[in-house]
Amino acid sequence: MRCGKMAAAAPSVPAAGAAWVPVLFISSILCWSYYAYVTQLCLLTMTNIGEKVVCLVAYHIFFMLFVWSYWKTIFTLPMNPSKEFHLSYSDKESLEREPRGESQQEVLRRAAKDLPIYTRTMSGAIRYCDRCHLVKPDRCHHCSVCDKCILKMDHHCPWVNNCVGFSNYKFFLLFLAYSLLYCLFIAATDLQYFIKFWTNGLPDTQAKFHIMFLFFAAAMFSVSLSSLFGYHCWLVSKNKSTLEVFRAPIFHHRTDKNGFSLGFSKNLRQVFGDEKKYWLLPVFSSLGDGCSFPTCLVNQDPEQASTPGGLNSTCKNENHLFPAKPLRDSQSHLLTDTHSWSDIGAKAEKGKVGMSNPALTMENET
Repeated sequence: MRCGKMAAAAPSVPAAGAAWVPVLFISSILCWSYYAYVTQLCLLTMTNIGEKVVCLVAYHIFFMLFVWSYWKTIFTLPMNPSKEFHLSYSDKESLEREPRGESQQEVLRRAAKDLPIYTRTMSGAIRYCDRCHLVKPDRCHHCSVCDKCILKMDHHCPWVNNCVGFSNYKFFLLFLAYSLLYCLFIAATDLQYFIKFWTNGLPDTQAKFHIMFLFFAAAMFSVSLSSLFGYHCWLVSKNKSTLEVFRAPIFHHRTDKNGFSLGFSKNLRQVFGDEKKYWLLPVFSSLGDGCSFPTCLVNQDPEQASTPGGLNSTCKNENHLFPAKPLRDSQSHLLTDTHSWSDIGAKAEKGKVGMSNPALTMENET
């Protein structure tokens, strides 16, 4: 029996090692590009001293920022939900004893009653992870690769061998930006020498292969990186994650793809923070704790309890059905008027007295 367990666990070792292959590939390309640009292009091919100095200084700035942001994206551990979202031992036992359905949802509702949770599953159930045994915070998803729930998960990126989420999304954006600038700078400064070698304007040397291939590689990566960086810039402007593009968040039976969008300026500050001096540096400055997020939605209106689910709605004209709970202090300043938010929440709590919630069924989702 023990041998069987050891044999089953053995394939996971090479699989874990294989996950680093894309990172090693990027690292090897980066090391070669450093040698090709600094040694072969700047030191051995360029004849103008001023051009050499300017190119070397600018190149090392882009190189340092690229490597720094890439390193932070790879080795920043994804943040997991805090202890308050984990079920207590008694709640776990209750959940296992109860038959699947409304009775289990009652256990989850009791566990989540004081948590800042506004999103639900497609059927209106409390979002629960049966692998991590926790109530999922808003925008949190379970990563099948990491086998953990990741706060504000965007995607699992094989090129960094890490989950991109709340803790390192800013680093990932800067990695894309600086890698794009790195490639564009190389392509722009290498272009004239590429043309000279291509037209036989320079003698064939060892540098010819490095300079010509360097231009092709930089131009190719620039095209792919520009589309990916542009896509994530759009996500930031709309305050969405990649997962939320494919599955819009649901607020008590109401799907709202823009439910977390607070406007361009506030959306940008959620990722980069209030201190503009840190925006271009790979240091953590994102706002909040990753467990709760302000929304553009207003609190629950009891009159709309019978409204069918799956309807799209706007942030300004309709009320959304979700619990009236205060946002955390780290998030509330992103709202335009925190006092009006609290007032609306108090009214909604009064309106809920004597009303029962619709029956919910538990769903597990990634």
